[in-house]
Amino acid sequence: MISEAVIQALKNFVPEENICLQEPMAGHTTFRIGGPADCFVQLENEEQLKKVQRYLNQVEIPWFILGNGSNLLVSDRGFSGVVLQIGQKMKNIVVDGCKMTVQAGASMAQAAKAALEHGLTGLEFAAGIPGTVGGGVVMNAGAYGGEMCQVVEQVVVLDREGERMELDNSTMEFGYRTSTIKNHCFTVTEVVFRLQEGEREQIKAKMDELAALRREKQPLEYPSAGSTFKRPAGYYAGKLIMDAGLRGYQIGGARVSDKHCGFIINTGNASAQDVRDVICEVQERVKEQFHVNLETEVLFLGF
Repeated sequence: MISEAVIQALKNFVPEENICLQEPMAGHTTFRIGGPADCFVQLENEEQLKKVQRYLNQVEIPWFILGNGSNLLVSDRGFSGVVLQIGQKMKNIVVDGCKMTVQAGASMAQAAKAALEHGLTGLEFAAGIPGTVGGGVVMNAGAYGGEMCQVVEQVVVLDREGERMELDNSTMEFGYRTSTIKNHCFTVTEVVFRLQEGEREQIKAKMDELAALRREKQPLEYPSAGSTFKRPAGYYAGKLIMDAGLRGYQIGGARVSDKHCGFIINTGNASAQDVRDVICEVQERVKEQFHVNLETEVLFLGF
């Protein structure tokens, strides 16, 4: 539990209405699963983040940075600490020529829409990715041949001590679903994209094409965290899972999607433990049958 003294201190850094106690995390993840966080704080700017982060470090209280919760499984017990959300209160987008500066809390879809409105191409792949721009950079999010590393020029981050740094593309160490930010636990506050001029009609057509592919191939009608597993070298996770006979495999309310075996879905009443149990079973069976280790894209909090 968070003490009253800590709550009062947090009110010195952020508006009181931005602080919630025992906040159910099911309302803040795309799995729609998760117990309560002891304290949930919505941040409005980088300065608030810096002050709160430094204070929580000083009093040795665990904290976790949350975007849209699109790549996260929170335990049924919740999180014993403070969840700091960089979301819709930090979503400003400024376009200057082919350069687009986006606060980390803006969604990938919002960034892609802004690029479309200004006739800029390069972010079409991002239109259907459910996470925030900050989370997208951390994971080097991508889809249908596009990745963040192709369009990111600069990233503004805070380190664990609250020191501000500006990283250019060459220092980001982008890799498959990873970056230096993930490896060093930095917090993204702003991203600068370098895009190219394009025709709005062509950009919109590409977005529509990719959206149709997602609807056709992915179980968008169910809560999930998108692709549950990273793509193992030389294989496709979904095909390995299907070939292991796990299409439709279910524990409680968690199920391997019949539509796309790379997705584990919440059929309506799944617990976090249900999801984790399905993940473990999938990993064990694929390892046993094909000698391939499936690594999760999904992050675990509170387990």
